Amino acid sequence: MIINLTKQNQQEVEAGQKPVIIDVFATWCGPCMEMKPIFEDLADKLGDKYTFAELNVDEARELAIHYGVTSVPAFIFIKQGKIQGKEIGYMAREDLLEKINEYLG
Repeated sequence: MIINLTKQNQQEVEAGQKPVIIDVFATWCGPCMEMKPIFEDLADKLGDKYTFAELNVDEARELAIHYGVTSVPAFIFIKQGKIQGKEIGYMAREDLLEKINEYLG
């Protein structure tokens, strides 16, 4: 399951027991839409170990600014309430999985 990250649930999501992976995207962004099925697949397979969330920059601009996002797609990796890393741009499934393990493993 992928959580729609908003200002209202941000604290709860970050404070959860599991590390968090946030997909920051925009519906008008081609590479973002190409990443969507990859992110959904990883959420299905790794959802018991990590919390997967998505953040639409057009709906939650303040949150995108809070996370320092300047370009999409962007991925934010949070563990124990702290940002462990950020990656920008399209990634193959294997590359995103490698970044998850690197930052949150």
